[in-house]
Amino acid sequence: MNERIVVLDDQDIMRESVTASLIDAGYKVFSFENGEEAIEFIENKSVDLLITDMKMPKISGIEVLEKVKNYDDTIPVVLVTAYGTIETAVDAMKKGADDFILKPVKLDELLIIVSKALKNRKLKQENEYLKKEIKHKFNQYEIIGNNTSLKEIMDVINKISGTDTTILIQGESGTGKELVARAVHQNSERRNNPFVRINCAALSAGLLESELFGHEKGAFTGADKQRVGRFELANTGTILLDEISEMDLDLQAKLLRVLQEKEFERVGSNDVISVDVRVIATTNRTLEDSVDAGEFREDLFYRLNVIPLFVPPLRERLDDLSLLIETFINQFGKNRGFENIHLKDSGLKFLMTHRWPGNVRELQNLMERLATLYAGQEIGEDIVRSSLGKRKNSNSSSVFDVGHKLAEVEKEYIIRTLENQNLNRIRTSEMLGIGERTLRDKLKKWREAGDIDL
Repeated sequence: MNERIVVLDDQDIMRESVTASLIDAGYKVFSFENGEEAIEFIENKSVDLLITDMKMPKISGIEVLEKVKNYDDTIPVVLVTAYGTIETAVDAMKKGADDFILKPVKLDELLIIVSKALKNRKLKQENEYLKKEIKHKFNQYEIIGNNTSLKEIMDVINKISGTDTTILIQGESGTGKELVARAVHQNSERRNNPFVRINCAALSAGLLESELFGHEKGAFTGADKQRVGRFELANTGTILLDEISEMDLDLQAKLLRVLQEKEFERVGSNDVISVDVRVIATTNRTLEDSVDAGEFREDLFYRLNVIPLFVPPLRERLDDLSLLIETFINQFGKNRGFENIHLKDSGLKFLMTHRWPGNVRELQNLMERLATLYAGQEIGEDIVRSSLGKRKNSNSSSVFDVGHKLAEVEKEYIIRTLENQNLNRIRTSEMLGIGERTLRDKLKKWREAGDIDL
């Protein structure tokens, strides 16, 4: 166990017996006879639970409870008292106590209360994380398609359902790598435990380390309280490291340790935390090329690539296009209460010729657009063409003609080169003669502005 418990009681015998019992049960225990010292410790160290006597000199257990809850209301507090009445218990609960036990303390009963309080805290932390997660519009575990490659992926998922093997999922942006990761989790023995996702490309190296491993109060500027990281939230479940190829090399070394030893320290702490987590990583790059370029650790690559899965781009599974279109049309119509659109043969034929640089995500966005703007109508080639945009469908009108701003020409040229290279950013940056980080920053800027959906 890694849980850290503070025991506060001014009576030596009581404090020592509770402390010994908790240590025997595997907890890390810090005992105090002075309430102010206990509060100072809690505000400066990582603590998972407080057990405090109700009646003490200088500061009462109720006052300690209020100060601790004011600092961090996720820390469970169990009150111990020899002056037990229903009124006292109710008052303590109203002030935020998680449980209440009478003296003389039955140690086996206390251990049950502690275990329950810690489990409840973990559930609250997971719920807070889930509230911050982007809600998926559709069934996130449903992989749509009959393509041979998809069937092979599902076969592998079924074969590894009883294992905790690390998985690396590769494929272009928008192909559905996260859906595959969630399917792995749903078909595993961890399905009832947390599934935690983090986008490694969305954060700087320092912030990403804090998000992954958590931090202590005062670990860096702005760290005003202890924070649990994603690996702790994912304990007993699965963590998805999205866009793993964008992780800083120094942080890759720390991740390697977690994979090898199942342990880490929060930022600003020397205390080792052990976790039981299945790791799934995704990337839209060819990770072997990143290894060759010295941008990704070879030892980490082999640790991740135990079970490799490749999700094909939409242009290589056009046999699934009709099924995907029908599914998205029905889902959008049902969710919005709209009458379904009807796609004419001319519209479908045109979609079959499109290269789909944004893959299934691009198709999904298009179907949402059509379902919203043309509910109940028949959709032919003209509407589909205009909904996709001239850039994606026509070479007759070019932004390279005289009269366009240089920034527009640059964006058009970069995007066309990226599409020509099947969204491979390494090859694209090499062809353009710019750094990959420069390319990534430009794409991020255009994506945030709503100019592209790659």
